[in-house]
Amino acid sequence: MVGVSSAGDMRSAIPRHAAPAEHRPAAQLGLAQRLTIGWRDADRAAGLRTHWQRYGPLPPHPSRRLIEAVTRAGLTGRGGAGFPTGVKMRAVVERRGPAVVVANGMESEPASEKDEALLSRAPHLVLDGAAAAAAAVGAPAVAVCLPRGKDSLLAAVRYAVAERARAGCDHVDFEIYDLPHGYVSSSETAIVSWLNGGEAKPTAVPPRPFDKGVSRRPTMVSNVETFAHVALIARFGPDWFRQAGLPDAPGSMLITTSGAVGSPGVYEVEAGTLIGTALALSRVDGRVESVLVGGYFGSWHDFSELKDMPLSSAALRGIGAGPGAGVIVALPAEACGLQETARVLRWLAAQGARQCGPCTFGLPAIADDFTQLATARPQGQLLDRLHRRLGVLSGRGACAHPDGAVRLARSALSAFAADARMHASGRPCQGARQSRSTRRVLPIPEGVEGWR
Repeated sequence: MVGVSSAGDMRSAIPRHAAPAEHRPAAQLGLAQRLTIGWRDADRAAGLRTHWQRYGPLPPHPSRRLIEAVTRAGLTGRGGAGFPTGVKMRAVVERRGPAVVVANGMESEPASEKDEALLSRAPHLVLDGAAAAAAAVGAPAVAVCLPRGKDSLLAAVRYAVAERARAGCDHVDFEIYDLPHGYVSSSETAIVSWLNGGEAKPTAVPPRPFDKGVSRRPTMVSNVETFAHVALIARFGPDWFRQAGLPDAPGSMLITTSGAVGSPGVYEVEAGTLIGTALALSRVDGRVESVLVGGYFGSWHDFSELKDMPLSSAALRGIGAGPGAGVIVALPAEACGLQETARVLRWLAAQGARQCGPCTFGLPAIADDFTQLATARPQGQLLDRLHRRLGVLSGRGACAHPDGAVRLARSALSAFAADARMHASGRPCQGARQSRSTRRVLPIPEGVEGWR
C-alpha cells in the first residue's frame, strides 16, 4: 500500500492562513498534506537533512507550553482509543519522579498499514514528537516499540536514530525494542508489561501506565502517528493544527483503505472527512453495499448508512461505530460478510491472552458458532444461542479483547441480518455459494510465536 500525497514545500503544501475548519462543512473536507509530504516521490525513509528541509528544525518548547498547545489543538490518540493527548501528557507530568515515554508502533490491527507507512517514510517526524513530549513530561529516554519480524521497518528507525545521534539534535535517548506481534500485544499495558520483563499481555488496571508504568515510573504510551502530530503542533501551534478537520475532530489523520477499491492504500485525510469521500479517494467499487470501519474491533455497516457520515468518534458514536485506527474496508459485492467475520473471530479467539474465562472459553465458543453460521451448517437454535453468548460475554473480560470481538460479531449479525437468517436455516447466501472462487478480503496474520 502507498501514500497518496504529493511532494512539496511545507508552506505551499499546508497554507498557514487557510480558512479555519469550523467554517467548512464535513462535505468539503478531504485529502491533507501534513504527515505525508514527499511520500509519493520516495520509497524509503526521508533522511534528517530532507526532513529539516520539509519541516524545519524542531523548536525548543518549555514543557508547559507544549502541553498547553497540544491540549488546545484538541489532538486525540491515533492508535484507536482516541484519548485526548494533552490530558495524557498532563497526567504524566503531575506524577512524581522521572517519567518514561513510549512510542507505540506495534500496529497489530491486520487491516492497518498506516504506522508502518509513516515510520518507513517519515521516521524523524515521529522521533521529533516523541522527543518533544519527553522533554515536556520530564522523561530522559524514549522507548520505541516495533513489531518483531518487520526487519526493514526496524532498520529504517534504527538508522534514523543513529542519524540524530550523529547530529546531536536530541536531549533524550532513544531505545528501540522489537516485541511479539500479537493482536493484544499492542495495548499499552501489554507493552509496559513486556518492558518490565514480563509477557506482552494486557494487565489489569489500575494502576494505569501514567501512574505506575515502566519501572513503576509515570509512563506516557502513545501511537507513533500521535507523536508525529505533536511534532507539527510544536512547530506550527494549535491554531494551525485546527485549520484542518472539524471543531470536534481537528487535524488530519492517516487511514488505510482496502477491499473493493481500485487504489487501496494509506491516505492522509482531514479528520471528519465523510466516509464516502474517503473511499472515493481510493476508487470504491460502485456495487459496494457493506463497509467495515474501525478494524477488527470495529463494526460492519451498510454503506448507504455510512457514506455521508464524518470519520470522527463524535459522529459515529450514535450508530455504535468509531474510526479506530482509521481502517475502512469495502466488502466486495460477491463476498460473504458472515464468512469474513467468522475468519476474523476464529483468529481473535486464538489471539486472546487466555488470562480469564471470556478469552479462554467465551471467544472460542462464539467463533465456533459463527463458523457454523458462515458455513450454513447450524447445530440447534444457532442464532438464539449466539445472541445469548454475546450478551453474557460483553463486559466480562479482564481486558478489552472480548468486548472488541463481541462488537464485531454483533455488527455482522445486524448488517448481514437477511443472510444470517438464510444461513441459520441451512441455505447459504449467494456470496457464500461462490466463496471458493472469491478472494478473501480481510487479512489473517500468522499466530504469535510466544509472548516474550
